[in-house]
This record gives sequence, C-alpha cells and structure tokens, in this order.
Amino acid sequence: MANTLNKGELVAAIAAHTGESQAAVNRVVDALFETIAKTVAKGDKVTIPGWISVEKGFRAARAGRNPQTGATIQIAASNTVKVSAGSKLKAAVKK
Repeated sequence: MANTLNKGELVAAIAAHTGESQAAVNRVVDALFETIAKTVAKGDKVTIPGWISVEKGFRAARAGRNPQTGATIQIAASNTVKVSAGSKLKAAVKK
C-alpha cells in the first residue's frame, strides 16, 4: 500500500526545500487551492503546463439502479471536476 502525503507533510516538505517558514508555505498552498477552486467554479480551465490541468465538467442526467432494491432511479445531471496529469508528472511516475 502506498503512503499518503497529507497537507501538513506537503507544507513541511516545501518549507524544508525552499527555506521558507511553514506558516508562509501554508498560506501559499491555501491560496493556490482557493484560486484553483474559484477559477474552475467559474468554468475556466487551470493549466500548469507539463504538470496538471483542472477543469469543470458536466455529467448528464441518466438512469441508474438502486443496488439494494434493483429499482430504476433517475440520477440528476451534475457538474464535476476533471483533473488530468501532464507529461512531466506522467514521466516522474514512470521512473
């Protein structure tokens, strides 16, 4: 099973790599994710070339089944998030 890097560990690793304080790095990480969320919510795409792209998607309404009863149910249309890995991230995983 792979280990998970949580936000606190990510902040500590970035702080150690850059020499910045963990508080400063934490503010930057929070601002990064808030900016991505606001941008994607507006319907715009966020792209960090080679690393990642995030965009708003749409899932159409469809029929589904209740797994307990087997009854057919209608699943409402909804917005979703699409996240795609870039070439640098894919290459790093292949090493």
